[in-house]
Amino acid sequence: MSDHIKHECGIALLRLLKPLSYYQEKYGTALYGLNKMYLLMQKQVNRGQDGAGIVNIKLGVKPGFPYISRRRSVDPNSIQDVFSKISDNFKRIQSNYPEKFKSPEWLKENCSFTGEVFLGHLRYGTYGGNNITHCHPLLRQNNWKSRNVVLAGNFNMTNVDELLKQLIDLGQHPKEKSDTVTILEKIGHFTDEENTRLYTKFKPENKSNQEISKLIEENIDIAKILINSSKKWDGGYVLSGLLGHGDAFVFRDPHGIRPAYYYQDEEIVVVCSERPVIQTAFNSQFNKIKELPRGNAIIIKKSGVVKFEEIITPKIRKACSFERIYFSRGNDSEINKERKKLGSMLKGPILRSIDGDLQNTVFSYIPNTAETAFYGLLSSLEDELNEQKERLLDEKRFSELKIKMKQKLRVEKMAVKDAKLRTFITADNDRDGLVGHVYDVTYGVAKTTDTLVILDDSIVRGTTLKKSILRILDRLKFKKIIVVSSAPQIRYPDCYGIDMAKLGDFIAFKATMSLLEQTDEGKLAIKDIYNKCKQALLQKKEEQKNHLKELYNNFSDKEISDEIARLLKADNINADFNIIYQSVMDLHGACPDHKGDWYFTGDYPTAGGNMIANKSFVYFMEGNVSRAY
Repeated sequence: MSDHIKHECGIALLRLLKPLSYYQEKYGTALYGLNKMYLLMQKQVNRGQDGAGIVNIKLGVKPGFPYISRRRSVDPNSIQDVFSKISDNFKRIQSNYPEKFKSPEWLKENCSFTGEVFLGHLRYGTYGGNNITHCHPLLRQNNWKSRNVVLAGNFNMTNVDELLKQLIDLGQHPKEKSDTVTILEKIGHFTDEENTRLYTKFKPENKSNQEISKLIEENIDIAKILINSSKKWDGGYVLSGLLGHGDAFVFRDPHGIRPAYYYQDEEIVVVCSERPVIQTAFNSQFNKIKELPRGNAIIIKKSGVVKFEEIITPKIRKACSFERIYFSRGNDSEINKERKKLGSMLKGPILRSIDGDLQNTVFSYIPNTAETAFYGLLSSLEDELNEQKERLLDEKRFSELKIKMKQKLRVEKMAVKDAKLRTFITADNDRDGLVGHVYDVTYGVAKTTDTLVILDDSIVRGTTLKKSILRILDRLKFKKIIVVSSAPQIRYPDCYGIDMAKLGDFIAFKATMSLLEQTDEGKLAIKDIYNKCKQALLQKKEEQKNHLKELYNNFSDKEISDEIARLLKADNINADFNIIYQSVMDLHGACPDHKGDWYFTGDYPTAGGNMIANKSFVYFMEGNVSRAY
């Protein structure tokens, strides 16, 4: 992606099902769980680099000894920072007390992060800045083990105001207004209620308080807590949590917007945001790793029993397609196929744009995320070239065939990203000068009669295209430059965890507004839609329609693409310039199981999405630069 877009977070939950001595015997270390957590988190670093955190819970610890360990960091290399600080203690023990280091029992009794239950989180912060207090996992502490709540998640809620009011109605006094705090406190409240319910149940049985505490730990109903907590949640989420006595859970939203995968064998249970991470860490087979069903929670009891509970009735599957296009790790076999398919789907529009002239066209991509889609595009173009040869053969046009047989696709790596270049100069003019050189080009491979087709995985803002890529590609004197996006036009804000919240940032929106503002009729349409959005915000979110859709109904996809090209082409660009976007229909064809397409269509899976779309347009029109959620 030429435009840098931050995105949702990553989670990793690991439960060891055997005593530490088992892992010491089999794998030569009692730190098996900690080592695996490092691998699970490092392999998901693509999901969040603003911070990292890990919590560990020890089972069966005597009173008076710590049983919950937590380490968080917002360091630029947060994962390394977290684990290096944890490992420093073990290095000292290994150096000074090598025999004790080999004793799982001693380590568990004397060292942090030697428990059986781990929860890790990689953060991209959409709220509160890059502050350690907002870094997951969050901890709600209590002197009763079963009342301690640890929470980490990949989520964003649209209705924070509503959730905050619920807490206030319960008599609470939340310390801040954020979805993270409201969810933690809501789960904490119902955890307390469940503890009280069980205490009331067991107290008449003439048992001691210590006995009752154990019974509460054994019988606490995690599913009931989640059902009561989530009744008003509106958003995309994968929530992972621990209770202090050792129960663990991961809960996914009813539309399956955000991803979660799990794997279990006789040694471990693991849940992560990405499937290939589990495959790599545990050398597990693809078909053994399952997707957590939408609206369901995987619950791992302190006893090690694993069960699945339906928390919310599953709704229409709207798993995020943008995640497949860009954010997820491409070494997942399904994602790899989907990205190749996205590239191959673009063959027809590209051939029409170059009038079928493969001979005088150079193909390339913008590194590095568009590479897989590019391979899919090349494969389909090679098929086209072979079909051309077969037609000449069938028509017995042998002289032309002889020439065509020598023809190959012209493939070059034209855009090269200079990863070492940083725009540290603060003056805007000077910074723009540096931004224009973040990418470099390959010289000497083009003729002035050539067309360049260059693939990007998505074009959101178009800033880097305008300020850097187009300028430097134009130096090569191409006749025409065609930038192709493997994703459709980004028209609507996201409100479920990806940092695409501000409507005015989207080049497709800017182009549409530009087209409307060119006529008096269009100007009236803008005002009318603004009034509709403003009126809609007076209604309950469940009653609101997405009036922003009406903005785009005035133009075809091509008209908007042509206007985008006009806006992005600077005056000093000599080559003809076109933009081609993937169609929504072809997106669905490439990613049939991930039809969460609200960025492109405005078809939000939750009522809160429509509310956010309306609010974002009102904010834009009124010059409010805040997020709409």
